[in-house]
Amino acid sequence: MNRNVRGGVHPIAFQLGNFSLHWYGVLVALGFVAGLWTAGKRAPLTGISAEAVTDLGPWLIVGAILGARALYVASYWEQSFAGKPFWEIFAIHHGGLVFYGGLVGAALATIIFVQRKKLALWPLADVLTPSIAIGHVLGRLGCLMNGCCYGYACELPWAIHFPAEHETHGAGVHPTQLYEASLNLALYAGLARLYRHKRFDGQVFAIYLVCYAMLRSFVEVFRGDYPARSFGVLTPAHWVSVGIFFTGVVLWWKLPRALASSAPRGTPTK
Repeated sequence: MNRNVRGGVHPIAFQLGNFSLHWYGVLVALGFVAGLWTAGKRAPLTGISAEAVTDLGPWLIVGAILGARALYVASYWEQSFAGKPFWEIFAIHHGGLVFYGGLVGAALATIIFVQRKKLALWPLADVLTPSIAIGHVLGRLGCLMNGCCYGYACELPWAIHFPAEHETHGAGVHPTQLYEASLNLALYAGLARLYRHKRFDGQVFAIYLVCYAMLRSFVEVFRGDYPARSFGVLTPAHWVSVGIFFTGVVLWWKLPRALASSAPRGTPTK
């Protein structure tokens, strides 16, 4: 999410004097709220209290933001931060969060939380997983309002036009933010259904990693905000998606076997 883009659709939601509240921040915050609320409703189906999800909430928020910002700063250091004041690193209200970094940060925060609270990791991961997708829907709408993560130029009937001062100079571009938001909404519906019929703990999380990696790789084909691509086609997110995809495949293959081997003999696994 490139923070250098300033001319989004309507980047500022509210302004009072020198104080500006950006739609990007509002929608990202709403994404966290929607995610935690839906996870809290889902948790009792697995015997996890809604209070546990609420307690985990601040850990997820901090972990996700730190991870997403750290990966963005590392990825765009030369273009956006080298030679600039140190506090620019923390100016996330303009955008500048990388989802995969946020996913890793949130995962690490969850692992620390379950160890401190002595909870089971994989049941809780399954509770949270569909909510990642619904939160991401709102996050991508924030990208649309901010004008970042835009697509390459096209003349399709559904192309969107940012203002003339935007990096796209008013040309019609693929609405990649809406592509990904729509696909994440469909992914949320599928994962929420799978949650009620899962066969082993960790299955929902594993399937999410596989499906999101494919979803993201598809949308990346239409992205126009990268200065360069590997082999003229692949973006940095494509490379990360490969690792995420195979991580999901390994978890889907290994988890039921690991759970079966650790269960007492004669105990059925779901």
